[in-house]
Amino acid sequence: MKRTNYKNAPSCDWRAPSKEMPGENKDRIFKYKGNFRWSGVKTEKYKQKDGGQGNKNWSAIARNVLIGNHGETSKFHLRYFEIAPSGYSSLERHRHEHVVVCIRGKGKVLIGEKSHTIGYLDTVYIAPNTVHQLTNPYNEPFGFFCIVNAKRDKPKTVISVSD
Repeated sequence: MKRTNYKNAPSCDWRAPSKEMPGENKDRIFKYKGNFRWSGVKTEKYKQKDGGQGNKNWSAIARNVLIGNHGETSKFHLRYFEIAPSGYSSLERHRHEHVVVCIRGKGKVLIGEKSHTIGYLDTVYIAPNTVHQLTNPYNEPFGFFCIVNAKRDKPKTVISVSD
């Protein structure tokens, strides 16, 4: 029987935080308060700016950052977005990938030139540099978790899928 050498195997042991870490990591629990809100998590604007010459390129969407705004050093951020009826996100592309998991209502996701309807627990992977947009043409809120890289590039708003 072959013996495994564990001498150089990765360890699960705790290590002191590196000096590169921005602040102290702390365990947290964000208790669900109902109505797709969590204690200690603020509802924010989707984006701080409209994104172009006074024309709004998004509408009726809010953001809640569950993991990523509290000094975590994770390599990902977890956000909850909610799009009201008739709302939409920016039509954009970027170098980072992301994952969308629908947890409330249903909505549409445009990936490249193809539109897909997604509902409860449907999961979408959006590859780097893919033009995409999420919309809510329905009469109920469309809510989804979005997981992205903690270090990521700024999205580029596009005018059309061919941009």
